Parts: sequence; structure tokens; C-alpha cells
Amino acid sequence: MARPSTPKLSVSAIAAAALELVDAHGEFTIPALARAMGVSPSSLYNHVSSKSDIIELMRGEAMGKIELPDPGTDWVDTLRQVATGYMRSYARHPRLIPLLTAYTVRDAVTLRVYELLADALAAGGFGAEASLAAITVLDSFVLGSALDAAAPAQVWEAGEDAAGPWREALAAGLGTGDRAQRTFEYGLEILLAGFALQAASKAAAT
Repeated sequence: MARPSTPKLSVSAIAAAALELVDAHGEFTIPALARAMGVSPSSLYNHVSSKSDIIELMRGEAMGKIELPDPGTDWVDTLRQVATGYMRSYARHPRLIPLLTAYTVRDAVTLRVYELLADALAAGGFGAEASLAAITVLDSFVLGSALDAAAPAQVWEAGEDAAGPWREALAAGLGTGDRAQRTFEYGLEILLAGFALQAASKAAAT
């Protein structure tokens, strides 16, 4: 019998199969992944050395979907574009987020995205410590927003004794289907305005 033109197992195939399991169950095991792919666990270990390797492959798969800004893009626009792509990618796989946050980031594709954020912040005049803090804040906001995107369209149900302003906020449309996206855009612009203000303050002090 002729051999298949493409191998059944590859790191990209393993990442895709693991991601399907995580999307469905929020977790995966090596035996379950092997069963899903119709191979033995030992066959997987010919391509990866541990579960953490597979998690990093999934991280890279998600981060690789981000369309990166062109060179020379304004630093604030760079942050905006990366954060928006980052949120959209992870919003497709919200159950992956808790799994990823339990492991140290090692994936080269992901680290390149963080390097791009650091370069943008440096262009804005941020020092090393402020840059790391800004990246952490942006990271936390994006991941939280991606989780929020998976919430029901109606996140809150006001009780009979709910205060007037809260009822008015819900009636204004915060419970609609695009609430999460609008909230993300609103929050992102607040963050970016804060970063720009900090950069301007540093520039004025020098």
C-alpha cells in the first residue's frame, strides 16, 4: 500500500487536535489526544516531549492568527491593532485561556508579539519597568475581554430591588449581543489614552 503523501502526525496537527479538545472540554490529556487522533501516546512523543509543549503549540496557533502592524506604524496604533487581533483570536477559544495562564510563555510566535508591544511602548518613551507594567495591564484586559466575549448575550438579570441607574444601564443595551465587543473597544481606548497621557507626561518632564 502506498504511504500517505502527508504524515498523519505533525506538530500543527497535534496542536489543532488538542485545541478541538480544549474547545469542547476545557482541558485535554495525552491519552485523550492520542485517541482523538487515532494514534498511540508514544507516537505523540515522537513530536512533542510533554503536555506543556502541546500547550505552547496551541498558544502559538492562537497568537499566529494576529495580523501584525506594518513597520513604522504609530506606537499607539500598534498597541491597538495587536490588542484587537489578540482579543479576536482568543475569543474564538475562550476555554483555552485558563489553561494557558497556568504555564510560562515559551512559544516563539507569542514572544514575538510581546516583543512588538515592548518596541511600541519604547517608541512611546516607556522605560523597562513601565513597559512591562503596561504590557501586563493590556494582556490582562485582552484576556478578560476574550472571556467576556463568550458570556451569554444577557450577562445580568436585574432583581426587583435593583437601583435605578443599574436598570437604566441594562435598558440602554448593555445586554445586547455586541455588548462584549463594544465594551472591549471602549476599554481599549481608555487604556490607550492613559498610555498616551503617560508618554506625554514623560516627554514633558525631560
